[in-house]
Amino acid sequence: MTRTPDPQADRHCRRPGRHRALRGACAALAAAWLGTMAAAGAQAQPVAALDGERRIVLVAADGTRTEIGTVRFTPTGDGPTSRVAVALHTERFTDHFLSMREFKCLPGGTELSCHVPYPYANPGTVAPGQLAWLEHRLLFFFKKPADFGAKLWNGIYWQLKPTPTGWVGTPQAIDLNRIGAPPDQPNEPPYRPALRDDLPADARWFRQLLIE
Repeated sequence: MTRTPDPQADRHCRRPGRHRALRGACAALAAAWLGTMAAAGAQAQPVAALDGERRIVLVAADGTRTEIGTVRFTPTGDGPTSRVAVALHTERFTDHFLSMREFKCLPGGTELSCHVPYPYANPGTVAPGQLAWLEHRLLFFFKKPADFGAKLWNGIYWQLKPTPTGWVGTPQAIDLNRIGAPPDQPNEPPYRPALRDDLPADARWFRQLLIE
C-alpha cells in the first residue's frame, strides 16, 4: 500500500542537523506519492464507450482527413464485450483489379492504400483493451500506382490505442500472405504482436487512423 506523506514527518526530516539519508528518504516518499497521484489521474481520464456508431478517419501526411467509413459497437450483454461491424464509404475508394481480385483503394502521395477484408469467420467481438478483431477489419496494403498486382507483403495493420474521445491507430507492417489460408485457431486473431513490426512515423502516406 502506498502511504501519503505526513507533513509533520516531512518537516521533521528537513530540520537542520538531520541526517542526509533521512531527508532523502522523505523526498523519495514524497516523489512516490506524487507518482501514484499522477497515475491515478491518468487512469481517471474518460475512455470512449464500446457502444454506438463512430466515424473512421484516415489522416494523411499533409494533414488531410478522409472519412472512410463507420464502425458500430453493439454490447453483447456479456460484461464489457461488444460486437463490431465496419461499413466503408465505398464511394470514396477507387476500384482496382489486382492479382485477379478487386480491391477498394485510396490514392495518396505516391502510393495506393488498398483495403483487405478479413476473409474468415471469427467472433467479431471487442472489449476494453482488446480491439484485435476491430483492427483485423481495417487491414490494408500499399503499392505504387504503376506496380503490377497486389503487394500483400506490404500489409498495414492499424494498432489502436484509446483516447478520451475514441481511438487512434498507428500503422504497423504485416505480411497479408499469412491469411491466404484459414487460421488453425479461428477464434484467435492471427496477427498477434509478434507478427507485427513498428514503422517509422513518416513511412506511409496515411499516418493515423482515427475512430471518433
